[in-house]
Amino acid sequence: MPTDNLNEREFELINIVGAYLGANQRDLSQHMDMSLGMTNMIIRRLVSKGYIRIRQLNKRKVEYILTPKGFTEKIRKSIKYTLKTISSIGLIKSRTETVILSLYRSGERNFYILGSSDLVTLVEIVFKEAHLEDCKVSIIKEMPTHKIEGVILVCQENVSSQNANINRQVDILNELGKDSVLMGQSQ
Repeated sequence: MPTDNLNEREFELINIVGAYLGANQRDLSQHMDMSLGMTNMIIRRLVSKGYIRIRQLNKRKVEYILTPKGFTEKIRKSIKYTLKTISSIGLIKSRTETVILSLYRSGERNFYILGSSDLVTLVEIVFKEAHLEDCKVSIIKEMPTHKIEGVILVCQENVSSQNANINRQVDILNELGKDSVLMGQSQ
């Protein structure tokens, strides 16, 4: 393992130095919620690895500047993180499709999507791409107080699973974590 690989704290400091030009060690320490001594140690390590340069402004004041190597590493890691996030979204979408198609194959045609998160949008996309024209899909912001026919797909946390007005309730967040969904064999 090369000695100039960055750990998470070092990368976090590079991001902060890049975002807060003119920040002193105390500012950096507060942004990272770390002791001043630990911040100093990480700065020195990044300087020795060539990611940060220190410029003396006067006797008591210094400026931390990302070097070209520091900028390159920041961009490289950001791209890697973005690609990993996109891959994760694809996996979540695929698992969501497995759950929905399993419900569809079991005869469900009336779906209510509960929530207001990005997961709701992803569930809507799965329905559109699956071309389940004989399904009714509605988005709701809160649990119904009246009797409904169909399945509620819960796309938010902390929702009570005990409601006499609901035929069937599926917690999408919980279902996404099950091994049966991972293997493509939902319920």
